[in-house]
Parts: sequence; C-alpha cells; structure tokens
Amino acid sequence: MMKRETIVAPATALSESGIGIIRLSGDDAVPITGKCFSKIKDMKTHTIRYGFIMDGEEAIDEVMVSLMKSPNSYTREDVVEINCHGSIMIMNRIMNLMIKNGARLAEPGEFTKKAFLNGRIDLAEAEAVMDIIRSKSEFALRTSLNQLTGKVSDVIRLLREDIIYQVAYIESALDDPEHRSLEGYQDILQEKVTDILRRMNLLIKTSENGKILKEGIYTVIVGKPNVGKSSLLNLLVGDDRAIVTDIAGTTRDILEESVKVNGVMLNIIDTAGIRATEDTIEKIGVEKAMKYALQADLIVYVIDSSVELDENDRKIRELINGRKAIVLLNKADLDTKVDEDDIQMFLESGDKNYPHVDNSVDRPAIIRTSAKENSGFDQFSQTIWDMFIDDGINREDIFITNLRHQEALRNAYDSMLLVNQSLEAKMPEDFYTIDMMSAYEYLGMITGDQIGEDLINEIFSKFCTGK
Repeated sequence: MMKRETIVAPATALSESGIGIIRLSGDDAVPITGKCFSKIKDMKTHTIRYGFIMDGEEAIDEVMVSLMKSPNSYTREDVVEINCHGSIMIMNRIMNLMIKNGARLAEPGEFTKKAFLNGRIDLAEAEAVMDIIRSKSEFALRTSLNQLTGKVSDVIRLLREDIIYQVAYIESALDDPEHRSLEGYQDILQEKVTDILRRMNLLIKTSENGKILKEGIYTVIVGKPNVGKSSLLNLLVGDDRAIVTDIAGTTRDILEESVKVNGVMLNIIDTAGIRATEDTIEKIGVEKAMKYALQADLIVYVIDSSVELDENDRKIRELINGRKAIVLLNKADLDTKVDEDDIQMFLESGDKNYPHVDNSVDRPAIIRTSAKENSGFDQFSQTIWDMFIDDGINREDIFITNLRHQEALRNAYDSMLLVNQSLEAKMPEDFYTIDMMSAYEYLGMITGDQIGEDLINEIFSKFCTGK
C-alpha cells in the first residue's frame, strides 16, 4: 500500500535565486502548513494567498502559498507549494519547520511516484517527466512531451487491447465450443498477428534512432591540418570557440562542444589535424583524433577542395570506410582542385584496399561548403537528419527513446513472432495464447501495468528529490 505520509522537498534548486519553491504532498499538507501559515485554513483549492511563514512569533519569510486539493493535483493528494525568496538559508529553515510540524523529507522522485501509484499517470508518462527536465534539444523535448501526454502509452494500450481480445476469444471458444467456433479462425488470427508485428516493428525502428537523437549524436570532425575544421566548429557553435589561423597544426588537443543542428543535438569533438609529424605534442593530438573517430556515431571529414589529396587523406579514408560519415569539400570559395567526382573515386578505391569495410553502410555524403561564406550548411544539417532517421518516419511521429521501453518492445515482438511460427506450423490454438500473453505482459511493463516494486523503486530513484 502507498504510504500516506506527507512529504516535503524543494521543487527548485537550492541555490541563490529570485524565487524558491517548497512543495508538500499528503493528507496532512494543509494542517502542517497551517501551523506556520494560518491563512491556508480557509483557502479554496487552486488559489494562492500572500502572507508570512511564522516560526512562533518570528517571521521567517514573506511568501505566496498555493493550494491544490485532492484529487485535482499533481499527486492526487493535497499539495501545497510555498513560493519564498530563493535564499538557501530561508528554504532550509522552511523545510526544517515543515519537518518539525510533521512532514517527512521526500525521497528522489517521490512526488512523481505518488502520481504514478495514485493512478494519475502511468509509468511511461512518469519517466517522461525526467526526460523533459534533461532535454537537450527540440527533438528530445518534443518526444518527451509526446510521452508525457500519453501518446506512447496510447499506442501501447491499443496493442495490448488487440492482443488480449484475441486471447479472450480463443479461451472462450475453447471453454464453450458450442457457442463460439474456431473454424477458419487461424486465417483471421494470422492477419491480426501480421498487423501487430508491423506496428511493433515501426516502434522498434524509431527506438534505434530515438536514443541517439535524445542524447545527441557523438560527432567527430577529422581532416588534415588547415582544412577548416576549427572554422566549421566555430560556425556551428556561433562563437570563436577554436583558434583559427593559417598556420597548420594549430589544434593539438581535443575541443568538445554541444550544438543543435536541425533540431538534433550534436556532441562535437574537434580534433587535431591528421598528418605525419615528428612534433611530440602534435603526434599525441593525431593519435587522439584517430581514437575518437573510431568511437564516433558520425564522422565529419573536412577536405580543402583547393588542395590536392595526399597520403594523409588516405589514412583518414581508412578511418571513415564502413562508417557513417559526411565529407565536406570546404573552401568552395577558392579555385577547385578536388571536386565531388574526385572524392567519389577516391572513396571507392579505398573500399578495395580495405576488405573489412561494412558495405551495408551508405557511402558518405559529399557536400560542397565554404565556412568563410557560410554556404552548404543547410544541406549538411538536412543530411544529418536523413542519415539518422529511417525512411518513412517524420519529426511528428512517436519515438521510443527509453532503453527499458525498447527492451520490452523487442521481447514482445519476439513473443509475437513465436505466435506467427505456431500459426505457420498449424499448432493447436492454446499454443498461441501462451506467447500472446507473454507479449501482452512485456508491453505492460512499459506502462507499468506489469512491473515489480523493485523496478519501480529503481526508476524513481534516478529522479531529482523535488520531483
């Protein structure tokens, strides 16, 4: 059973700010607050009152107190929020006073846990709360909001309803064959299972991209010295983050920045120019560049189109072969010595030299750019989206970004594949229900309908205390 204790915690960070908010939730939220703010006793729900928090005869702070009574509150319990000045000392004094009056300090995520256990939101919606707080891009925020408003849960519930209907039909027909026949039912079920598998597969496809788009694309910029790598970084960041000179080898260490491109977060690593060198420090930088490139989700290979390719480019070609990469033919404002056809032939010759190449990976996109004139970067940003989002999926679709949800979906899909195999083998009907119920339960783990207390506690332990 849910503990009915009244909990308290700061809903804003404990740091100096204009406003701080202390939140209480529970059956005794009003009487506990009333011991130090008497005006709350005659307040109506969803109203706010001005006054002072008093500790006996001493005024602690001038505040605004809002009240949201059960069940129309975040937790479906009585909720009080005290808007005070954002002083760490004041907020701690108010919290200590509430604890002295009978409240308990909230555990991490306990307010949202109450909302889940009291049935206001399901588990997928609860997890979306933390995703919203941690959002780093418009895409991450939009997908989290979709999850919070129940769009993911609605899709999962429809799948569960379709599965349980078929299970119920089979069970009822087996129990009462005189009134419900299974003759010809296998063909009907085959059609239903095929449709359910198709819908699940679409969700799984979004999960393959969802995590990387939620957390950002680990992007490494590589190229020879003085080709415009640092200029590219500065252009994307919108600031002179990296030193740019005509002297080759300026960048010797690793520069890291996170930038939004086309609504997607790129976690960018700008590396030292890759070339043969005897300079000890520069050599370390080159080794780091090659190491980071091998770990990247995306490699951006910058080439100076006004300079011929050389042995250093061949070394870089080995790095990008079989990897997701974009080739930027930079310095398009200068006389061209290397064009798109040259690069295409150059990359194709590399495939033959390196038999380990993963041919399932699309050949790198080649884009002509000029960091000086800021040209070609609209195509660059669109190419990133096209590379990391599967065909047929657009920005408004539902994405599965939670790894726990992804695992549950894959397990449910595998269970439905077993149903499909049983149908093809013409197995008895009761074989179908076992695997269909397994899929039903896996999907229920996403919304929290089929989940253990230990996992619930683990999920909410990752939340911040005031949420």
